[in-house]
Amino acid sequence: MNTLSNRIKSIPESETLAMAARARQMKEKGIEVISLSLGEPDFKTPKHIQEGAIEAINSEKYFAYPPVNGYLDLRQAISEKFKRDNGLDYSADQIVVSNGAKQSIANVFMAILNPGDEVIVLTPYWVSYSAMILLAEGTPVFVQGTIENDFKATADQIREAITDKTKAIIFSSPCNPTGSVFTRAELESIANVLKEREDITIISDEIYELINFGAKHESIGTIGGLLDRTVTVNGFSKGFAMTGWRVGYIGAPLWIAKAANKMQGQYTSGNCSIAQRAALAALKGSMEPSMEMTKAYEKRRALVYDLLKEIPGFEVNMPQGAFYFFPNVRYYLGKSHGDMKIETVSDLCMYLLEDAHVSLVTGEAFGDPECLRLSYAASEEELKTAIAKVKESLAKLS
Repeated sequence: MNTLSNRIKSIPESETLAMAARARQMKEKGIEVISLSLGEPDFKTPKHIQEGAIEAINSEKYFAYPPVNGYLDLRQAISEKFKRDNGLDYSADQIVVSNGAKQSIANVFMAILNPGDEVIVLTPYWVSYSAMILLAEGTPVFVQGTIENDFKATADQIREAITDKTKAIIFSSPCNPTGSVFTRAELESIANVLKEREDITIISDEIYELINFGAKHESIGTIGGLLDRTVTVNGFSKGFAMTGWRVGYIGAPLWIAKAANKMQGQYTSGNCSIAQRAALAALKGSMEPSMEMTKAYEKRRALVYDLLKEIPGFEVNMPQGAFYFFPNVRYYLGKSHGDMKIETVSDLCMYLLEDAHVSLVTGEAFGDPECLRLSYAASEEELKTAIAKVKESLAKLS
C-alpha cells in the first residue's frame, strides 16, 4: 500500500499554481484564457541582466558547484544594497542566496522552529507561509487585517496573539496578496510590541520592495534594537522580472544565516551559478528598467481600480505596492447561475474560469475567504478584456 507522510498530507496544494495549471489545461484544449492568477511580471528580464548571464557562460568560469550560500562577490553586493537602499547592516557572512525567496523563507522556518512553536502570520498572507510553517512542524497563528484598514493588522492585534509559544512573526510589505504597504509609523508601533519579547524572530518579506507607489520603502530591521533578530527576505523575481532565474536571499542574524546555510547544504546546495551572475549584473547595473516597470504597474493600477469599482458588489481599496487587487466579493456568495451555485469564493473563481475564461485566485488561499486576488501584471488590453468578461459573467448570477 502506498502511504504518504502526514507531513505532506497536512499541507494544501498551492492555489495560485493550481489555478495556473487549470488555465493551462483549458488553453491546451484551444480555449483562450486570460490568466490573472500568477504573481509574475509580464516584462522580459532587462537586457543588461541577460548579458551578465551570457558573459558568465562565455567565460567558462562558472560551471562548477557554487558556494552553498552564494558567491562572495554577490553576497557583498547584496550587503552593499542593504546598506545603501534599506539602512540595514548585514555583512556578507549574514547573507544566504537561495533558489528564490520561497526557499529563503523555508530555510528559516526549518532552521528555527520546533514542533508546536507558534508563528504569527499577518493576514492576508502569501499562500506558502502557512504551508512552510506546518512542514517545519510549527503552528501558524493568523492575525487578520481587514479591507477597512487596507488589510493591515495592528500592533494591538499582534500583542493579543503573542503567547509563551510564539517563536516568530512573518509579514510582507508591500504585501502579496493585498498590495498594502506598512508605513514607518505602523512598523514602529509593531516594533514596540515586539521589543517586549526579545526571543521572537521577525521575518520581513520585502520581495516587492521596488514595486512601491507611495512613500519610501521601510524595513522593520532599521528600527532600533531589532536588526539582530530580524530576517530580511528579498530577491530578484519581481522588481527585476527574473521569476524563472530563481534567485532570492536573506540578510539575517549570523546564527540564523549559518543554520540556513546548513539547511540548504543538505537540501539543494547552492543556487544556479549562471543565475547568480545575472543577479550580480542586476545589482551592479542600471535601475532604469525596474523603475520603468514600476511606472507601468502604477498606470495599470489606476486603470484596474476604475474598472473594478464599476463592478456591482466589489469592495475595492487602493493598494500602495506590488501588482495585485484583493477585492471583497462576499456580495456574490449564495448566488447562482443555472446549476452553478456560488457557495464560496473558490466556487466563484471556478465559475469565472469556466464562464468568463479568466483565471483568478480565491482569497481563502491567502487567509480571507471573502476576497479574491487579481494580478494586474498583464497588458492593458488583456486587463480591459478580462475585467469586462468578469463583469459580464457576474451579471448572470442571481
